Amino acid sequence: MTEKVLVVEDSPSFLKHVTQQLTLNGFEVIAASSYEDARQLLASDQCFLCSVLDYCLPDALNGEIIDLALEKTLRVVVLSATFREEYRDRLIQKGILDYILKDSPTWTNDLLSILRRLINNRNHHALIVDDSQLVRNHLSQLLEHQYIRTCVAEDGFIAIEKLNQNKDISFVITDHDMPNMDGLTLIREIRKIKDRNALPVIGLSGNEERTLTAQFIKAGANDFLYKPFNQEELYCRINCLLGIKEANDRLYKMANEDELTGLWNRRYFFHKANNKANTDYYIAMIDIDRFKLVNDTYGHDCGDKVIQTIANILKIYFESSCVVRFGGEEFCILYEGDFLSLNEALEAIRKKISSMKIRYMNNQIATSISIGSTRYTGTLDEKLKIADQQLYAAKQQGRNRLIHD
Repeated sequence: MTEKVLVVEDSPSFLKHVTQQLTLNGFEVIAASSYEDARQLLASDQCFLCSVLDYCLPDALNGEIIDLALEKTLRVVVLSATFREEYRDRLIQKGILDYILKDSPTWTNDLLSILRRLINNRNHHALIVDDSQLVRNHLSQLLEHQYIRTCVAEDGFIAIEKLNQNKDISFVITDHDMPNMDGLTLIREIRKIKDRNALPVIGLSGNEERTLTAQFIKAGANDFLYKPFNQEELYCRINCLLGIKEANDRLYKMANEDELTGLWNRRYFFHKANNKANTDYYIAMIDIDRFKLVNDTYGHDCGDKVIQTIANILKIYFESSCVVRFGGEEFCILYEGDFLSLNEALEAIRKKISSMKIRYMNNQIATSISIGSTRYTGTLDEKLKIADQQLYAAKQQGRNRLIHD
């Protein structure tokens, strides 16, 4: 979906330039050159990602356009030709997202960075931990104004419960002085299960002890702020933190996901399995029957389509398990649960695939899979070897079947 941005600017040349830059980067610009034009636009029922507003307009010299946009609950980025401390403070207090100087050589990049951050923020979920309801509410309002979803906790114990209940929480903001479990203890508990790259944490404290920054960083926090904090600084630190997290997430995905199917790869599988040394799990190996014939007959693009189709079926049936593209046309499943349930699901998948046709161009491709699974309780290498032997037996016995011990 194309995101709409309201741009209000009285300079025709500047308005044209802003519109061109945003349009080139995939945004839909709704433009106005005066307060009255903007008022009429805002009277219509349109959903904007945010508004980009010139502070001084011919029919609204003192920033009235900002008040109008905020009354309509729009997010506001202000364009200004000048910078003064009292001017900036007044804008921040009004509740704008940010401001950009028109004479800055990087203003275009700055604006695009703000807009992209707002879009990405919709994927983030923050946990706010503070024993003060006033602070929790204030932080929630600030973050939700940036499109970041929030949940709250009164102390560290409740925060741990929230983290267990909400697996999509992407960062934490925690106070220091709280009952039951303080912020430093909470961070140490978080770091037992999530590292700094996986779950960033920002510490807060109203305590004036100047060693707290070092204490929080050493405990595992990514950043720290003293209360009362500056709203602009908080936004800058959060934006920087989320930018780093997103970059780390992309690198992790590149290293651990199979590009063709979106399944996990061998590297991830062995890391995952080696971390389950004391956990019971089962292994299943799956291979596409006569896959070389598909490639030779219809080409490698068709082969890719077959692999992707089967991978998607495996994802559906084993949504909560570790499903891996082991290489080529071979897949592996690391399954925690009942062995009978595993084999029932594998048999259902086998029947589904053998009865379906995969469309490729004008062709209907028939295919099947062979499967080997094991309940053996030895080492990972031993489990893989036995599952592979069962798979080989399925192939030898005519393919399109499941063999298990």
